[in-house]
Amino acid sequence: MGQFKSQAEAEAAGVYISKVKSYVKREGRLTKGQAKSLEDFWPTMGIDYQNAPLNLEETYGRSAPQVIEIGFGMGKSLVEMASAAPEKNFLGIEVHRPGVGACLGDAGELGLENLRVMEHDAVEVLKHMIPDGSVSRLQLFFPDPWHKKRHHKRRIVQAEFAELVKSKLAIGGCFHMATDWEPYAEHMAEVMNNIDGYTNQAEEGDYVPRPDYRPITKFETRGQKLGHGVWDLIYERTK
Repeated sequence: MGQFKSQAEAEAAGVYISKVKSYVKREGRLTKGQAKSLEDFWPTMGIDYQNAPLNLEETYGRSAPQVIEIGFGMGKSLVEMASAAPEKNFLGIEVHRPGVGACLGDAGELGLENLRVMEHDAVEVLKHMIPDGSVSRLQLFFPDPWHKKRHHKRRIVQAEFAELVKSKLAIGGCFHMATDWEPYAEHMAEVMNNIDGYTNQAEEGDYVPRPDYRPITKFETRGQKLGHGVWDLIYERTK
């Protein structure tokens, strides 16, 4: 870190110190509805971060296939997926508090019992709270592509992260990524194709058609009308 005493001091000076993060903290003002949803539903659906493994069976009151989504935004598609698959347990991880509040509100309205949410850095959650070999599917939809070349090292999909995800997946579990930025899709494929123990599920090339379980967002529909593409990549842990 050189002349800087801390990460915060370096960043204040405009110097980036390499550190794996799954996000950039985006503060936002809570609406009254989001604040009320956090107050009403966090006690039953929220999980506080702790530096200790999470007992998934106790958390949901049952044993079921575990799906984790990193960076669920406002949570619309996550709630839709959890509602459509009551036989699965869902955990959403997001650092944007208004999004967490919105997600809880939508899930609470539907009375979902198979969805839990966390407001924390997903890398730390995966490392310290998710038991190895416990996840049937990990979802990473439309992460920040960090367009500029000098920022590519900030992209969450790097070899170290992909190895971490693999350790959390059960054998036969899948890492599903989606992006609307083709250079990032190519980067994802390059990273994943070079890690032993993953098998690309594409029949041809690197990309798969959008699975039925992944809802099309309004943003995605708008992009498609403008001729923008979306690339889905699914890699199965095979060993």
